[in-house]
Amino acid sequence: MHPIATTIGLLLLSNVFMLFAWYAHLRTLPTKPLWIAIAFSWGIALFEYILMVPANRIGHTVLTVSQLKILQEAITLLLFVPFVVIFMKEPLKLDFLWAGLCLMAAVYFIFRS
Repeated sequence: MHPIATTIGLLLLSNVFMLFAWYAHLRTLPTKPLWIAIAFSWGIALFEYILMVPANRIGHTVLTVSQLKILQEAITLLLFVPFVVIFMKEPLKLDFLWAGLCLMAAVYFIFRS
């Protein structure tokens, strides 16, 4: 498989874990002590790192660090909007579109050369 395709696949999976590690406790554990939320998040984040580190190593064989970072941020936003609307039950906002367009512009500029 091409390194970019592998990198994107791993980054997609990694970001799913990241979203749950960073934000799911806000909905699922709001009344629990902070240390429980931290342990919960770190447990999930382990899987994020198991996927993110190889994604960056594989990706860096064909992409710059700047391209990897912008790619990761674009994937994060792509997954964040459905996560916020479906899992966190927050309303869809037009600002998500504007943020997405700005991020797509960043992707364009970092990859155009």
